[in-house]
Amino acid sequence: MTITMGDQVESDHVLLISQMFPGTYGTQVVPQPPQGPKLRRQRRKKSKGGEASGSGEAKKRKLSAQQVNLLEQNFGNEHKLESERKDRLASELGLDPRQVAVWFQNRRARWKNKKLEEEYSKLKSLYESTVLEKCHLETEDIRTSPSKK
Repeated sequence: MTITMGDQVESDHVLLISQMFPGTYGTQVVPQPPQGPKLRRQRRKKSKGGEASGSGEAKKRKLSAQQVNLLEQNFGNEHKLESERKDRLASELGLDPRQVAVWFQNRRARWKNKKLEEEYSKLKSLYESTVLEKCHLETEDIRTSPSKK
């Protein structure tokens, strides 16, 4: 049992007694969460110099066309990124290794979505041609079959 100050200690004792003797007391005391501001861990954003910036907004840097071309070439060779390759690319491009890793992660996601869209288009056209063929067969069957009376 943790020791707290003031009313919380009394509340803990009442809760403990009401749990030990539930028939004696009409209702059980439900413990209330501690009041006060919630503390949240926030990620500190880094400025270009590598030190934490106190102002809220970090500026998003755009990659140059040359950097993107080199990243695209490397992505074309291999979609996964090993640690050594990531570090080498980062130093060649003058970027943080984390930026290179995130770029590859985002590029893989776009690549996967594109593959899914292409697959969907193929399946959709195959489905539509199959439905069309089925309709042709049904109309042909109706024309060639003898009428039933």
